[in-house]
Amino acid sequence: MKIHGNKPPEGQEIHLETAKVSKTKTKGKTAESQAAKSSDRVEISDQGKKVAELMTIIDQLPEVRMDKINEAKEAIAAGTYQVDSNKIAEKLLNEL
Repeated sequence: MKIHGNKPPEGQEIHLETAKVSKTKTKGKTAESQAAKSSDRVEISDQGKKVAELMTIIDQLPEVRMDKINEAKEAIAAGTYQVDSNKIAEKLLNEL
């Protein structure tokens, strides 16, 4: 299983909008009078609202963490950057 970060993979969008469904004529009654008597409604749970709020916050986060990049650049420039070859080999093998 691959984890694709904080956002869903390409082609799997999360849509938080709702679509309006038009009613048709039924047994001589107009769609408007039918809708007035019985209307569909959607209620979003508190958990759903929290998910939508968190998705908005995630969308505002930067794609690149400049603090980590600058930290790595400084370590490379100072000659203190350490590479753990065992961790790299393990990650490569896990990808196969």
